[in-house]
Amino acid sequence: MNYMKDPKGIEVESFVIIQDTIDEINPDYQFNNKMEEMIIKRAIHTSADFDYLENLQFTHNVIEEMKEFFQKGGGTIYTDTTMALSGINKRVLDKIGISYKCFISDPEIVKIAKEKQITRSMAAIEHAATLEGDKIFVIGNAPTAIYKILEMVHAKELNVKAVVGAPVGFVGAAESKEELFESEIPAIVARGRKGGSNVAAAIINAIIYQLDVE
Repeated sequence: MNYMKDPKGIEVESFVIIQDTIDEINPDYQFNNKMEEMIIKRAIHTSADFDYLENLQFTHNVIEEMKEFFQKGGGTIYTDTTMALSGINKRVLDKIGISYKCFISDPEIVKIAKEKQITRSMAAIEHAATLEGDKIFVIGNAPTAIYKILEMVHAKELNVKAVVGAPVGFVGAAESKEELFESEIPAIVARGRKGGSNVAAAIINAIIYQLDVE
């Protein structure tokens, strides 16, 4: 069998096919800038879903806020799932001095969530709010995490640099993301029902891959 085996070559060819497909389905489509182009294309690359051309939205100068976060270093990315965390390129984050955490399986978080009768994702957000440093939240699964972020920011109990809002599903997913989209928080939002931990991780990777730190 004759097939491509080089991982880099496969990725390069994939992005060529993505652009060719965009040209075919929407010849007039224009990206706002290179960074947004790479974020949207990487979301498509990880999902094979061209709806992200329209669904993925950027609010309140979020790209610049996130670039500043990564270039400054010293901050922390908090994910709502271990899958999202595992998909992010941690070698690059280590190189630029960005920490990364997911508390979803932490025994203390599990205990608190049970005691308060809230989701573990909500308990994890509450815990992250008590920690020092700049914060970006990467949400690919839990609408309740987005709602908790919105509540705590509104109550001035949480400072957040930016949020990637991409939970997938039918109960609260679209609604939570729409509230995030309408909020004052800088955010990258996958509007509608689509999303997922893989898409959330791909968004972060797309940004850090454009920072010339590899």
